[in-house]
Order: sequence, then C-alpha cells, then structure tokens
Amino acid sequence: MFIERIIIPAYVLNELQWKHHVSEEEVQELLRGHPKIYFIEKGDIVGENVYLALGQIESGRYLSVFFIYKKNKDALVISARDMAKKERRLYEKK
Repeated sequence: MFIERIIIPAYVLNELQWKHHVSEEEVQELLRGHPKIYFIEKGDIVGENVYLALGQIESGRYLSVFFIYKKNKDALVISARDMAKKERRLYEKK
C-alpha cells in the first residue's frame, strides 16, 4: 500500500497528544516507515476503507495507527496509540 500524503485533522491531533501522548512526528514516522497494515472494515464511502498500521518507531515505541485510505492514496488518520498486548503479539508473529 502506497501512501501519498498523511492527513491528521486538528481535532484528531489534539486527542492523540492529550489522551494517547502520541505526537504528529511519531505518526508520520510510523506510516512513512514499513508498518504492517491490516484491513479493519469497509468505509462509508466505497473504496475508502479503515486500516490499522502496526509498527515500531526509532525511539523503540510500538504504535497502532488507525487510518482511512482514501482513493487518492492519502491516509486520513483517525486515531493512534500505544499497541495493545494482542496487537503486539500479532505484530511480532508475522
């Protein structure tokens, strides 16, 4: 999956920083790297589905980033947080 541009709306960024203590730079680093990407569910718009990216960033932190993959190859970030134990096992398995 090729991501042309990463979009993080201001209201999402505020929640990431306040609630999950995840910075915009960390999200960018994860999605620009080589995360493992999993289909989550079909989106409301045909061809725009929700995906989960799992990966480890340079600082060693393991993150989960949920995003909508748009038709124009943009990733619209809807949430990001530290990986849950179940996600970590999935990430390390493959």
